[in-house]
Amino acid sequence: MFGAGGGTSSYEEIETTDLIVLWGSNARSAHPIFFHHLLTGVHNGARMYAVDPRRTESAKWADVWLGIDVGSDIALANAVAREIIAAGLTNTAFIEHATSGFDEFAAAVEPYTLDHAEAITGVPAQAIRSLAHDYARAETAQLCWTLGITEHHNATDNVLALINLALLTGHVGRYGSGLVPIRGQNNVQGGGDMGALPNKLPGFQDVVDADARAKFEAVYETAIPPEPGWHVTQMFDAMERGDITAMYIVGENPAQSEADTGRAVELLEGLDFLIVQDLFLTKTAHLADVVLPAAAGWAETDGTVTSSERRVQRVRKALDPPGEARDDLAILFALASAMGHDWGTPDAERIWDELRGLSPMHAGMSYERIDQLGGIQWPCPADDHPGTRFLHGWLWEDPLPREPAPFSVVEWAPPVDPLSDDYPIRLTTGRRLDGYNTGVQSGGYRSPIRHGAVIDMSPEQAADLGAVAGDLVRVTSRRGSIEVPVRLTDGLRQGLVFMAIHSPDDADVNTLTLDAWDPKSGTAEFKATAVRIETT
Repeated sequence: MFGAGGGTSSYEEIETTDLIVLWGSNARSAHPIFFHHLLTGVHNGARMYAVDPRRTESAKWADVWLGIDVGSDIALANAVAREIIAAGLTNTAFIEHATSGFDEFAAAVEPYTLDHAEAITGVPAQAIRSLAHDYARAETAQLCWTLGITEHHNATDNVLALINLALLTGHVGRYGSGLVPIRGQNNVQGGGDMGALPNKLPGFQDVVDADARAKFEAVYETAIPPEPGWHVTQMFDAMERGDITAMYIVGENPAQSEADTGRAVELLEGLDFLIVQDLFLTKTAHLADVVLPAAAGWAETDGTVTSSERRVQRVRKALDPPGEARDDLAILFALASAMGHDWGTPDAERIWDELRGLSPMHAGMSYERIDQLGGIQWPCPADDHPGTRFLHGWLWEDPLPREPAPFSVVEWAPPVDPLSDDYPIRLTTGRRLDGYNTGVQSGGYRSPIRHGAVIDMSPEQAADLGAVAGDLVRVTSRRGSIEVPVRLTDGLRQGLVFMAIHSPDDADVNTLTLDAWDPKSGTAEFKATAVRIETT
């Protein structure tokens, strides 16, 4: 954010902050390592708000739970902003010094009164007021979010609405106050840092920047297209048009992880040629013409990973890969050789050093220094730089070294999949502590806390359907149907049900979800599907 694709704060900051806002994140189940740090902050006296449609395992630790209606986050954030402005709680000195566009923003949020927001979000006006006042008055505050914010058709606007709150109050760019997008998987941060984005080169350098491209082209000895590429959702659209006829999938299982999996599988099956490189023989791999068995990155290879706090750490090989499995680097180097390009001997440190020469934010991170310091947080631009605990301290410098941070005018829009008489119930999806993504890496192991494929609903919802715990029900959306047992929970209200994503072989929830996507980020709206439920 503010030009850097990473969270602003260190984990240690949430342990000492005064206020924690956990928005759209069940971190206790989905991000347990981070949640340990968060709980330390709670035990140290931090007041905590949880904004979530469900009263999750995380929300039960909060002082206040705001049970928001799915897809109304912008309306809530705008109402919090309006209340901060109306109550005279803005950090006026910070706004005047470090931001732009405040007047336009203030005018845009004016209609979002507490009562209006309550009507849209279902959150009581008094709870919205309490969040606004506590966040604005706190000496330090951490605003955290994850997929509950970003898996929507307006994902980017959701994030911008939260950034606006930090700009209003000065809760960014200083120790203890920050914006914390919690990454959903190991090394997702590292993947983005290394250029696994359609519009970025490594180090978040824009592919449209001719000077940046020239630097990479000189080292890579090839031309780099000047236009951004396609994100995953656009790739599937291109497959449907016939513009993509072959695909190489590395460490991904889109046959079960994409929204509207019926369409995804049909398009994958229609490719002329499909290569899958993976640790397991996934459902996607079963569709492939060629499968390249890969090694386990955490135990069978050398390299680096980057955590949600931007900390780059070393990974060391402990075991040889079994059978014919090979290090991802070895596979890629062998493929390059087969295509007529000699890249030499695969060596993770040599590749890392090449990266450090091209990405200023990693320039000071030699393997030796990463080992000595126990990991280094980017940016680390020089060999004598200690790394950066928190980002955007420049917002407090006088004079500002760059353009001020802009407020963003964002308007609420409801979910794309509307509720109706035929589809009157809102289904939202997510993760549990016992599973990992599509279950490929976790489903083969027993767990005493695993529920398997179930649909969570309130006792009131089950009674309305004439169902009891364990009953098999048919869940139908505008795209398909599945059958799944009922599990009762007190964390849901009537009209809202939940399914985890970890058991697609038993009940593929993504048969139901729709592939409407955010035009800015490409993320599909997994969190807001309209369904009907019938007893079988």
